[in-house]
Amino acid sequence: VRVGRARLPRVIEWLEGARPDVLLLQETKVEDEAFPESAFEDQGYNVATVGEAGGRNGVAILSKRPIEDVLRRLPGDPYDAEARYIEAFTCGLRVASVYVPNGTAIGSDRFAFKLAFFERLRAHVEALLEQDDPFVVGGDFNVAPTAIDVFDPEALEGTVCYHKDERARFRALINLGLYDAFRVVEPARTQVYSWWDYKGRAVKANLGLRIDHLLLSPEATDRLQTCVIDGDVRILKGPSDHAPVWCELAEAQAIAA
Repeated sequence: VRVGRARLPRVIEWLEGARPDVLLLQETKVEDEAFPESAFEDQGYNVATVGEAGGRNGVAILSKRPIEDVLRRLPGDPYDAEARYIEAFTCGLRVASVYVPNGTAIGSDRFAFKLAFFERLRAHVEALLEQDDPFVVGGDFNVAPTAIDVFDPEALEGTVCYHKDERARFRALINLGLYDAFRVVEPARTQVYSWWDYKGRAVKANLGLRIDHLLLSPEATDRLQTCVIDGDVRILKGPSDHAPVWCELAEAQAIAA
């Protein structure tokens, strides 16, 4: 789920209805000391955050149960100070909230950083798979994996969020043994997206991309009950440009990103 200061009321409204056990937030856009912890604690959640100076990026994990063993940086680049990854153990799972860089423009330094971020994420997920804990890595991956995840694959081919190099990095993650929760439940469903531009008629015409994902380890996938993209939230007043994505696992656990 994407949240900033302006979107906080919308997130709280959704939270009051959905009541997930775990909520993964991206693009919080506040430093840690400015994160609105009390608003979420009032809803019964424990909070772990990673903020960034200047109010950029930012990720968080909210849970109805204690949050333990928190990792606040994606390993692999000691010079990366961007707040784009947080991981912890809660509700019997290891969960991670990830905000992959957009990439800005093909061939740019930011696009190279995005691809390198995916490589680091792959290396870290490979290490997680060697551990015993089931885990979920969820959030804004800024890549639509296949042609059925974009409104016009022919026109968008080679653009940011639907470039072959990005899709290859995403497939490399999946090929480690992860499962895209939405595609496990809806393997061939089309015209279901998680992001729509604010401009023009994008929402009304459903000109979207599915770039927000919940990736599950095999053990977590064995417990998967359902996965839903809550697109109706996008048409409410003052929404994020992203819709919440949530899945339910056996033993009454619901995880949203």
